[in-house]
Amino acid sequence: MIEVLVVDDDFRVAGINAAYVARVPGFHVAATARTAAEALAAVEAGGIELLLLDHFLPDENGLSLVRRLRQRGHPTDIIMVTASRDVATVQAAMRHGALQYLVKPFTFPALRGKLEAYARLRRTLDDAVVAEQDQVDRIFGTLRTAADTPLPKGHSAPTAELIRRVLTDAARPLSAHEVAALAGLSRSTAQRYLKRLEESGRLSLTLRYGATGRPEHRYTWASG
Repeated sequence: MIEVLVVDDDFRVAGINAAYVARVPGFHVAATARTAAEALAAVEAGGIELLLLDHFLPDENGLSLVRRLRQRGHPTDIIMVTASRDVATVQAAMRHGALQYLVKPFTFPALRGKLEAYARLRRTLDDAVVAEQDQVDRIFGTLRTAADTPLPKGHSAPTAELIRRVLTDAARPLSAHEVAALAGLSRSTAQRYLKRLEESGRLSLTLRYGATGRPEHRYTWASG
């Protein structure tokens, strides 16, 4: 289990975010904190692997807390969860090593996508031995969700994310017909999204040849 500290000055928001985290398999809420001081104490007590960190805290902003954690040698991973939308804050979060940035208000699927991407990153790093270029590309690609992939007009991010979940949950490559059935979509809709995601590099396409007829296209999520 990945141990998570949820940091938010509003106890109601912290409770909601903690409940969201608890719904994602593989994640456990170790504690919640309402101030930077409480968060720092929790990290220094040990066991925290991931901070779900608000930027606006009563005693210190989130980015300042991240700087202090790094200065004290804590490698804890950070996902910023904040209402701050200015580009300067986003850039500073990136420079200080935040892996994801989620703008409030957000839905459970949005947070789940970020957490699942983080879990894929952890698995990819655990499996890596030598970082050849293709492995490096895969490591960096794990933090993207289907919703991050630019979609043309008429395509929705939630549907793309649904297809990603179907493919990443599958133990083998799936055909468009299988994806459609599992996602509850029409085959034509599934094929449109699969084609777009494959063109953007998010899917791996393989061909399965039968005794007769054209080969069947089968899809695997590229960073799953």
